[in-house]
Amino acid sequence: MTTRLSDDAAALPKKSGNTGSVTLSGLATYGVMAFPLAFAGLPIYLHAPDFYAVTLQQPVATLGAILLALRLFDAIQDPFIGSLSDRFHQWRGTVLALGAILLGVGFWMLFHPWKEAPLVWFTASVLICTTGYSVVTINYQTLGGLWKTSASDRTPVTAAREGFGLAGLLIASVLPAALATRTGIETAFLYVTLGYLPLLAVSLWLLLRWMRSAPLENPQTAGPVMGWWTLLRSRWRRLFFGLLFLNIFASAIPAVLVLFFIRDRLGAESYTGLFLLVYFLSGVISMPLWTRLARHFGKVRAWQMSLAGAIFTFCWAALLGEGDLTAYAFVCALSGLALGADLALPPAILADHIDTDRRQGEASRLFAIMAFLSKSGLALATGLTLPLLGLFGYQPGTALTAQLGFLLSLTYAGVPCLVKLCALLCLIAFEKDLTQEKPAG
Repeated sequence: MTTRLSDDAAALPKKSGNTGSVTLSGLATYGVMAFPLAFAGLPIYLHAPDFYAVTLQQPVATLGAILLALRLFDAIQDPFIGSLSDRFHQWRGTVLALGAILLGVGFWMLFHPWKEAPLVWFTASVLICTTGYSVVTINYQTLGGLWKTSASDRTPVTAAREGFGLAGLLIASVLPAALATRTGIETAFLYVTLGYLPLLAVSLWLLLRWMRSAPLENPQTAGPVMGWWTLLRSRWRRLFFGLLFLNIFASAIPAVLVLFFIRDRLGAESYTGLFLLVYFLSGVISMPLWTRLARHFGKVRAWQMSLAGAIFTFCWAALLGEGDLTAYAFVCALSGLALGADLALPPAILADHIDTDRRQGEASRLFAIMAFLSKSGLALATGLTLPLLGLFGYQPGTALTAQLGFLLSLTYAGVPCLVKLCALLCLIAFEKDLTQEKPAG
């Protein structure tokens, strides 16, 4: 197979040979913004619904319907945010600041409810939060793609960002519960909010300060607001985003079912926090590993390795049953390693494409597609897995028959294995088409 990077790459200006060196201080200053972004996710989607249901006595079904509608809107708005971000790339710093303000205001509103109309307040708060989050995330990831550096240094850039993000998830998973045991739930989230807003502000200040001196390959002209068919005309992009969606969907299935699997299949609900801690911590620790493998073998080959490891891990998970706690802890550790690759490698591969094809003017839209696929994959997994299990008689929290236990294991681990195997075979078949770098090894 021959690699065709774009239909009109020859007409583009020649690439400058100057690249910026990647330093630890630069990685830290750029990457730290991922911490408050990732931290916000769990309070918004996990803690806030429980807070409104338990503390404010709001109906769970209504809260779930509101969240589903807001998730759909959040996914749909990503391409529009990407288009506008490309159109107004000269003001990216201002756009980031406005997005952070929306995120901060929405986060504060979420845990300071208007008790006369809590559902309206909840809807408005989550909408403001998620819109601000999407604006910041898309533009923040775009900056990583525009960082003018060598191909081998792009994986450290994404690894630093995602490592800080996983650290934010870790803290968010334990801090509210730890505070609530001492102060009560309302006071706990008051403290969380009071700590979060300064953290967000300082992280934004560091990012904007980094932008002033960072070697960014900014577009020379503003792009059109739309033009999505043209954007996906490139065969490389269709291959990459198709494979990416397969992998996202495969990873989203166990993410949706993990709490049910731990409680109903393993009988280990009290160990849920420990399992999640092992999973996220393994993801953080794996970042240097994937950086080295990508540098030596290339990013596409390293991604293949992670998919193969994930397939083995979930095949093992499918065989587990009640009481297999130690084995599942190892499954969490190994799947956490694969998580590190899923977070670090695809954005770095996309950044290589943007640089090689000289498509800086489309960077925000391309990263917006990644965000859209991530949210769509999670929504599809949510919409398929639980209803299908329900059709076969599965009721969360009740005792499982042997058949239902097998079905839950098959859905949680077996289906992701098959989907990831399909992604791996396609990634091997189209390796030459997708590779746009020369590995060191």
